[in-house]
Amino acid sequence: MPDIAIVPAPRELTVTEGQWISEDPAADAVRTVVENLGETEYRIDVTPDGARLSAGSEDALRHAETTYEQLLDAAVPAEDGKVAVPAVRIADAPRFGWRGMMLDVARHFMPKDFVLKVLDVIALHRLNVLHLHLTDDQGWRVQIDAYPRLTEIGAWRDQSMVGKMTHHQTEFEYDGQRHGGFYTKDDLREIVAYAAERGITVVPEIDLPGHMQAAIAAYPELGNFPDTQLGVRQIWGISDDVLNVNDETVEFVRTVLREVLEIFPSPYIHLGGDECPSVQWTEADAAQKRQAELGLTEAGQLQGWFTAQVAEVLAEEGRRLVGWDEMVETDCPKDAVIMAWRSAERGEIAVKAGHETVMAPCESVYFDYYQGDPKTEPLAIGNFIPLEKVYDFEVIPAGLSAEEEARIVGTQCQIWTEYMEGPEQVGYMLLPRLSAFAERAWGSPKTSYDEFLTRLRPHLARIEAIGVNYRPLD
Repeated sequence: MPDIAIVPAPRELTVTEGQWISEDPAADAVRTVVENLGETEYRIDVTPDGARLSAGSEDALRHAETTYEQLLDAAVPAEDGKVAVPAVRIADAPRFGWRGMMLDVARHFMPKDFVLKVLDVIALHRLNVLHLHLTDDQGWRVQIDAYPRLTEIGAWRDQSMVGKMTHHQTEFEYDGQRHGGFYTKDDLREIVAYAAERGITVVPEIDLPGHMQAAIAAYPELGNFPDTQLGVRQIWGISDDVLNVNDETVEFVRTVLREVLEIFPSPYIHLGGDECPSVQWTEADAAQKRQAELGLTEAGQLQGWFTAQVAEVLAEEGRRLVGWDEMVETDCPKDAVIMAWRSAERGEIAVKAGHETVMAPCESVYFDYYQGDPKTEPLAIGNFIPLEKVYDFEVIPAGLSAEEEARIVGTQCQIWTEYMEGPEQVGYMLLPRLSAFAERAWGSPKTSYDEFLTRLRPHLARIEAIGVNYRPLD
């Protein structure tokens, strides 16, 4: 059998008899969009008479091209300077519609050129969503014309903590180095266009109403105690400084979202919703007044009200709200897509509540976790997800009904960057775990881990050609 190393593996690949001899098999293949295939389906047929790529849509044809390019790596020299391509038949389609990767550019800013390379890596693995985590306590990364101080002030912190943050830590060491950066609207439009050419949707995240200290540092009136001037957060963890629930702050967020929608044509807009402490809402007079006006029994219920108010902007433009799984507990809109991160069980809760759900459980697909011995690996937030565990990941939990399974629309891996200062560290933590994740997201037949490694080893050269770092195989 020819040495065919395709990642992610096609759902069906059959090696047939013979080979195709061609001077330029990449150019000489016939490519067509056809009506007798589903929108996500494609076929590759290589016979001694030639190669044909057929697909049910332009996006599916892109996936056929990506697979075919990898197939050509198995071509061997023939006489007269021609090459011989093994005869194969591939019938393929993805299992899930949402096959995503999240990149946190808020904790550590990542240059635009690196984001473009990440898109090339995503396309190589036939994923179709890049989720950009653009705002957090430690930095605001998107230009907003109506509020220039979000990037003038909120995009920069004077220094960052050194070492690993532990629970209940109160004293910190700092590096003394100013860190920051942001994307202009033109930068982001370039990223969106580059992604679209590769069949990838860029989903922006404006995390709220928690994880907003950088915005409050820029505009103190957004906070619950506006007489206190905050700085952009210099340590990791969760800040108690969350947005207030005043009408003016609701309008601030609506204005921000309207500008974000102008940049990103994605049908999905992520509004975060995770890790939002309500302690300040119990202490601030204005929040307590709002709680009483709404007849709410707990301050934490203000989060659901606030999210519903700002999400009206999305509904007006025909966009859908995406949020982390805490949103299920906040009486969020019924059509919200839930991203289950705290566990697979949280995904089960979301689908049973009637939500379309993207499975993103931290125990399986958080790539800021260690992948080897912490004594020799770069500093990470903790826990352990080696390559083999990612390969064994099951997207759909056992025990769901067929109707509930249908609400699981896809899966996503996450790369949080508290402990990753730049592209080299991100690449090392991301790859090749992303390659294993892509197999599960696509729905590739699960074989032995050794067989996966056999295909993965030559595949690493493709990643290297893009110019992104990766962790060498053990």
